[in-house]
Amino acid sequence: MEVLKVSSKSNPNSVAGALAGVLREKGSAEIQAIGAGALNQAVKSIAIARGFVAPSGLDLVCVPAFTDIEIDGEQKTAIKLIIEPR
Repeated sequence: MEVLKVSSKSNPNSVAGALAGVLREKGSAEIQAIGAGALNQAVKSIAIARGFVAPSGLDLVCVPAFTDIEIDGEQKTAIKLIIEPR
């Protein structure tokens, strides 16, 4: 599954475009976010992407989960959002 990493500085429209492309190509995607600002941008991106793929008959659902990742040798907890068509 394709993993898109989102930060608090990510542009939601750009992430939404990338997300829509991955969904059309692979059928599902995962977004990883660490922190409240990054999660905010990720959720906005999913809402925008729903509008991008709706004309082609796709309705998106999002399943949130926790995941542990390693950054610079340090363990961190991230939120992963699994996005799939309904």
